[in-house]
Amino acid sequence: MRTDKIERQARLLQLIRDRDLATQEELVLAMRSSGMDVTQATVSRDIKELGIVKVMTGTGTQKYVSMQRTGESISGRLMKIYAESVLSVDLAMNLIVIKTMPGMAQACASALDSMRLSDLVGTLAGDDTVFIATRSAEQAEQMAEVLSRLIAPGFGSAQPTEG
Repeated sequence: MRTDKIERQARLLQLIRDRDLATQEELVLAMRSSGMDVTQATVSRDIKELGIVKVMTGTGTQKYVSMQRTGESISGRLMKIYAESVLSVDLAMNLIVIKTMPGMAQACASALDSMRLSDLVGTLAGDDTVFIATRSAEQAEQMAEVLSRLIAPGFGSAQPTEG
């Protein structure tokens, strides 16, 4: 998967977690306002690939949510945990090494698994370290750049380093 697709889909997931968006038109506008030049057809394909569905809210309105693997509330919480507990993202050939706050590696790995990234071969988590395997060094470099951008401002290292 190309870097721009990974980043676009990660941004789409972030937007539906952060906002109540009910139509594809709203998704396209939100993506464009966040700096992603997308078409409705691209957003439609991403919705299908990511398993995003519309659900009824408690107030009687509808919104898009990611229902892949862990469900809306857990997936959103896991991504927040990822964003706020990652200290650094590093590269070692086709591996990405993520250092987290103590005890947070497994939650971070679960968040990564819930993103269903096609270039991700697998994750392995200890107490404060996550290893991510990709098929190539190029895929690892691209994914590390995207994962670095998902770290919350003020948390951890913003740029991956090559090892």
